Amino acid sequence: MKKLLLGSALAAASFTSTATIVEMNTSQGVIEINLFDQQTPKTVANFLSYVQDDSYNETVIHRSVSNFVIQGGGFTFSDSLDAITTKPAVENEPVFSNVKGTIAMAKLSGDANGATSQWFFNMSNNSAGSAALDTQNGGFTVFGQITAASQSTLDKIAALVHCDETPVVDITAEQCASTDVTISSANLVTIQNVAVMDDDPNSAAGLTVTENTLIDSDTSTDSSSSSSGGLIWLLGAFLLAVPRLKRAK
Repeated sequence: MKKLLLGSALAAASFTSTATIVEMNTSQGVIEINLFDQQTPKTVANFLSYVQDDSYNETVIHRSVSNFVIQGGGFTFSDSLDAITTKPAVENEPVFSNVKGTIAMAKLSGDANGATSQWFFNMSNNSAGSAALDTQNGGFTVFGQITAASQSTLDKIAALVHCDETPVVDITAEQCASTDVTISSANLVTIQNVAVMDDDPNSAAGLTVTENTLIDSDTSTDSSSSSSGGLIWLLGAFLLAVPRLKRAK
């Protein structure tokens, strides 16, 4: 079954913040992100609209694929995986390349302008090759870059035990396959909050970024690579693996 990078996005028209540096506080450490306000303004405004209304607070990292992506921004967890409220989809802005250390919007397969709330961190160079994120489905919009110090937090998440593609804490690989183990939100990687640290839209001006030079030469509309897929897969990833554990009530 095709796998997807689902996202959601579009900023409210009245939202005017130009914040460039945000700090994502997770249960595994801090991730500092420089946002590309000038080059991907619609996507940045969309992301910041979710930050402004605290939509990302207490959400979980629901997908982590070795040497590929770490994905979040879509779900909270109580006794089940609960989708957050999303805003209208945002127009695609495939300006920069999906190289390691960047953050991009996820979206439905077959919909280049289908990003809403979900995003993913590129854990390797996913621009071309089997991933082809610079060209697949219209190209995935890179809208920020993490600081070098933040990579250790992402590496820590990637190194956790995974139940299928969901990183878990204090759960063994053997317990992932058991029906007698209880899971709670404490067993998941949680994004506690996302805070604006610098509202200067030019504060990312000195970053070294990689331009997406592949998108103009691409003639395909979609791909069957592991980064795309349908909504059923996205929801099923958690429900078929981690939820084989008994949830705490």
